[in-house]
Amino acid sequence: MSDAVIEFSGVSVARGHQRVLDVDHLELRPGVTALVGPNGSGKSTLLHAVAGLLPASGTITVHGRKPRDARSDVAYVMQSQHASEHLLVTAHDVVTLGRAATRGAFARLRAADRAAIDRSMERLDVSDLAKRHLAEMSGGQRQRVFVAQGLCQEAGVLLLDEPVAGLDITSIQTIRRVIAEERDAGRTVVVATHDLADAAKADHVVLLDKRVIAAGPPADALSPEHLRIAYGGRVLDLGDGLVAIDDGVHHDDHEHHHHDHHH
Repeated sequence: MSDAVIEFSGVSVARGHQRVLDVDHLELRPGVTALVGPNGSGKSTLLHAVAGLLPASGTITVHGRKPRDARSDVAYVMQSQHASEHLLVTAHDVVTLGRAATRGAFARLRAADRAAIDRSMERLDVSDLAKRHLAEMSGGQRQRVFVAQGLCQEAGVLLLDEPVAGLDITSIQTIRRVIAEERDAGRTVVVATHDLADAAKADHVVLLDKRVIAAGPPADALSPEHLRIAYGGRVLDLGDGLVAIDDGVHHDDHEHHHHDHHH
C-alpha cells in the first residue's frame, strides 16, 4: 500500500495549444517536497493542477480524490507579488478569507475558526498587522500574511509557490520555520523554489523541465547529471554547493540560482 498523498498518472497539461507539463507517474508523500527546475519548467503549473485550478488530462488524485473534490484539504499559497498591493483589505481580512474558503463563503465564523485565524497570524508573526492594509506592508509582511491564510485552512496538503523569493531575512526564517513545523505535524508540503540549497534540505525533490527529470531524495534528484539535463548543461559545480545557471531562454530576475548558506 503506497503512502503517497498526491499521485499523478499519465498527466498532461496544456496552455492553449502548447503542452507545458507531462508527468507519466509521480507520487508525493508526507514531508517537504521541493519542486525545482528552470523558469518555465512547470513548477507553478504542477501546483495549479494539484489545486484543481488547471484542467489536466490523465489522473491526479489527492488522498484518492480528484483535485476539485479534494479542495478542502489543499491550501495553495501563491506568490503574494501576484496580489494587488492596492487592495484595501487588511491582514485579518486576508487570513479570514482562507478560513471562509474552507467553510464556504457565507458560513458564519465559529470560535474554532477565529482561533485558527489568530493562531496562524501568531505563527507568522503578523498579529500586530491585523488592521493594516496590504498596501501599507512590506513584501515580506505581505507574503507572511498569505502564508498565514494558507495555514489557517488547516489542510493536509500545503502548496507554496516560491514562498521566500526576494524576501527579507526575518520573513524567510519565519516562513521556513513554519514549513518545518507543518512537516513535523505530518502534513504534505510541496514547495516550488529556485534555491537549490533550500531544495537540498527538503525530504524529497522533484526536478522538472516540462517533464519529471528526476524525483527522490535530494542527493539523487539533484545529481550533477540530472541538473545538467534540466538546466541545459550550464551547471557549475563549486564543491560544497552547486550553482546552476539557467540557459537564458526564459529571462527574469531569477536567472541565477545561488546556494544560500545564511540561516
